[in-house]
Amino acid sequence: MSFGGTGPMTRHVVVEDRKWLDDAEFAALIGLCQALPGANTCNLAVMIGDRIGGWSGALVALGGLLIVPLAALVAIASAFAELSRLPDIRFAIAGAAAAAAGLVIGTALKMARTLKIGWRAGAFVALAFVAAGVLRVSLPLTLALLLPLGLAAVIWEERR
Repeated sequence: MSFGGTGPMTRHVVVEDRKWLDDAEFAALIGLCQALPGANTCNLAVMIGDRIGGWSGALVALGGLLIVPLAALVAIASAFAELSRLPDIRFAIAGAAAAAAGLVIGTALKMARTLKIGWRAGAFVALAFVAAGVLRVSLPLTLALLLPLGLAAVIWEERR
């Protein structure tokens, strides 16, 4: 039901529609949920479920939150597995991937305009792009290679 974050919708359902919590309780719990690892809404579902029904309520709340999206994901993946054999679908997926790559690159360029990075940092960005983007080296291997080099460059720069 939400894109870009579920916070406002979650608050509306929990506080206004269902009246499980008041605003102060919601603020306190969501603050705690943000400090815990994991998805805030999943953490909140567990806490509200536990308050209402104990450990079984926590399980039911989390399951209720996750089962429908999981079922939708399985259905979409199954449909994709069947349809991905069609040439038109392959072209559509390639177009969507190109559009997503363009969005990522555009966002990175916008962010780079405001950052004040030196030529050494820019060189590492370029190396990472060439390794992962052009040469198709896996991202973990790219990071494993560049991280020690980057740390060595920082240490060397600080000693100068």
